[in-house]
Amino acid sequence: MYRWASDLFPIHRSLMGEGNRTTLRYLKGLLPDLELFEVSSGTKVFDWRIPDEWTIRDAYVCQEGKTRRLIDLRKSNLHVVGYSTPVDAVMSLEELQPHLYSLPEMPDAIPYVTSYYQPQWGFCLTHAERAQLTPGNYRVVIDSSLAPGSLSYAELILPGQEDNEVLLSTYVCHPSMANNELSGPVVTTALARWLATIKNRRFTYRIVFAPETLGAITYLHRNLSQMKAKTVAGFVVTCVGDDRAYSVVHSRMGDTLADRVATHVMKRHAPDYQDYSYLHRGSDERQYCSPGVDLPVVSILRSLYGSYPEYHTSKDNLDLISPRGLHGAFEALRKCIVGIEGNYRYQVNHTCEPQLGRRGFYPTTHTPQTQAAVQDMMNVLAYADGEHDVFQIADRIGIGFEECLTILDKLYDAQVITRSAAGQVGAAARHSKGA
Repeated sequence: MYRWASDLFPIHRSLMGEGNRTTLRYLKGLLPDLELFEVSSGTKVFDWRIPDEWTIRDAYVCQEGKTRRLIDLRKSNLHVVGYSTPVDAVMSLEELQPHLYSLPEMPDAIPYVTSYYQPQWGFCLTHAERAQLTPGNYRVVIDSSLAPGSLSYAELILPGQEDNEVLLSTYVCHPSMANNELSGPVVTTALARWLATIKNRRFTYRIVFAPETLGAITYLHRNLSQMKAKTVAGFVVTCVGDDRAYSVVHSRMGDTLADRVATHVMKRHAPDYQDYSYLHRGSDERQYCSPGVDLPVVSILRSLYGSYPEYHTSKDNLDLISPRGLHGAFEALRKCIVGIEGNYRYQVNHTCEPQLGRRGFYPTTHTPQTQAAVQDMMNVLAYADGEHDVFQIADRIGIGFEECLTILDKLYDAQVITRSAAGQVGAAARHSKGA
């Protein structure tokens, strides 16, 4: 995953453009069944309209009469404000200053700034570099164009035994940022490759790579009816590359199957994780959980977007993420998927307590460890009433879902219990009372 991120880091991505298509083609090389889509400028998607496509060829600032570039797109693709209109002019430093963006509190970082819908131009630079600019005239060049084009996104559908779906969604739209941009696509790609190896997948997996916000809106505009009918749970994958923290941002109502799974897994995978309500939303969970859409979607992250100092700056680079950080996020999401795959309701087949000794479930010797194992099995049986799913049983009796599943599988194989689907779609997926 880290190597994939390193390969993709230099590519200049934006809301739309060739950098996005190059990135998606790279991911298709890792996921051969990934399907790429284009949606033309001017297309209306709900309350939005897809804008023109931006192409940037060069951008720089130098003192008049000199060739040394003081600000140079070739050194960092964060140096130009995203979607800047063309400019080729000589102006004073006083005239240039309103078009410059820097961070006084982070003097060595280049900020990330965009303006998709309001035509303007500008440059981003470190505050230290800005302080060194001296009065005089400057040659200012942005060689760019805005013209009808298309918004690019990609989709991978991995069919399962059921038509009901689990959504994995991540975004492709930022220039060179490692945690806020590339960690999501590379972890999602690794999850997709792992899922493709699983035989007899229970659920169908809908895996989406799209520009943040407008890309998710566009995807929902094209697929909403099917997603509302079939989605059991979903996860937005973003900011999953650092090695500092874990976070969960819950769905709008906070009580979906995805919320319960994420909470259960994270309490055991990273007990000191930060739990955030929907009021802290900041990525595509905004779209997937919005009124009228209301899909059962949460975000699992490492450090929350906006909470770490490098966010939306040049400091969000390949030094910020790590193989260990990426792998930790992969494991957290993998456990959530394993749990959803095995999430059923179970019903004891016998009135009163079943006799477990003749089925070989009682130990022949009694120790504190074997007694605890028997107690866990008896507690699982106590709540295998057809009303509790795996996560509800595990949470109620205080064990991990994996341990709970192991016990349930043994009892199921011995025909002590039967099972029925728990992860229903619609209202049953959106609210835990029906999950």
